[in-house]
Amino acid sequence: MSTKNVSLNMGITKAFPCAYLENQEEQLLMLLDPQDNAQHYYPTLLANGFRRSGEQVYRPNCPHCQACQSLRINTANFNNSRSQKRLLSKNRCFTTQISDHLKPDYYHLYQRYINHIHADGPMYPASTRQYEDFINSTWNKSIFIEIYDQEKLIAVSVTDLLQADNIKAWSAFYCFYDPDYSAHSLGKFAVLCQLQLAKNHQIEWLYLGYYIEKCQKMNYKSQFRPHQRFIDRRWVNFK
Repeated sequence: MSTKNVSLNMGITKAFPCAYLENQEEQLLMLLDPQDNAQHYYPTLLANGFRRSGEQVYRPNCPHCQACQSLRINTANFNNSRSQKRLLSKNRCFTTQISDHLKPDYYHLYQRYINHIHADGPMYPASTRQYEDFINSTWNKSIFIEIYDQEKLIAVSVTDLLQADNIKAWSAFYCFYDPDYSAHSLGKFAVLCQLQLAKNHQIEWLYLGYYIEKCQKMNYKSQFRPHQRFIDRRWVNFK
């Protein structure tokens, strides 16, 4: 793959069971030397459907399936729906603050989230090594949007900051929350918080990762409109 006349080394993984769709296999196109190139080229790669996991940068490359569609929102054009306004009103008692580093007390929240919400997924059971390898990256800068119920930390939204000239974008990397607050739709609430903060910081795009229509845990992203999805190597508008 080439971008701005620079060749980037890529490799394709072997097929393995899909984490999102039953009876499917997936393959990934991987950046082979992220420590050397990811920091500089990640904004361009993200705009071409790639995503990071820890140090690694990848894009689905499945021969017989195109279900994963990268989704992004133009913060200036986004409008809260009626249900999103109701959610903001319901959660108005919660407060948010931003940290520029990973805090020790995040892990317990992450562990409870994975072990209760994603016990059927590949990240179960949670461990400190898996947690650190998944979230940390030596080449990437993130902020951590914390959501509190009074003094209690109930959610953390890890948000990647894209560092490149003339590109103003954030990437919603991962959100984990207290399972006891599931009735408050904290995942959706965290996205609304990210969108408002991004808009306040004059960030043009917020990337939400992959939308998968037939996966309940991934298809909620389509509720944030208008948005764009990366389909057949181009960004398509959805109003």
